[in-house]
Amino acid sequence: METLLPQTCAPCSGDSPPITKAEIAELKPQIPDWKIIDENGEARLQHVYKFPDFQKALAFTQQVGEEAEKQGHHPALLTEWGKVTVTWWTHAIEGLHRNDFIMAAKTDAIAAEFAE
Repeated sequence: METLLPQTCAPCSGDSPPITKAEIAELKPQIPDWKIIDENGEARLQHVYKFPDFQKALAFTQQVGEEAEKQGHHPALLTEWGKVTVTWWTHAIEGLHRNDFIMAAKTDAIAAEFAE
């Protein structure tokens, strides 16, 4: 199994295939704290990160946004006092793609920097 963290997002279009159940079963253990949710009929990855204050939550949001911009794949980010909810899915296919799992792993790595 390939580790998600060092991978980069592949360009994706509306005809890109969504991730299969077998691929989800293989990749999900690398991002164990993420939930697969259904929102508006679309599968999405979601995780809530906790922080001691708004300033750290905002700094985390900024770093996730910068990585998203580098990768050309963008999440929904809800920044509140003491927490940030990050949701990844691929808009073009209205569901999950390998890119979402890659970005979830990268988001976890950014969060780990804040825990140190």
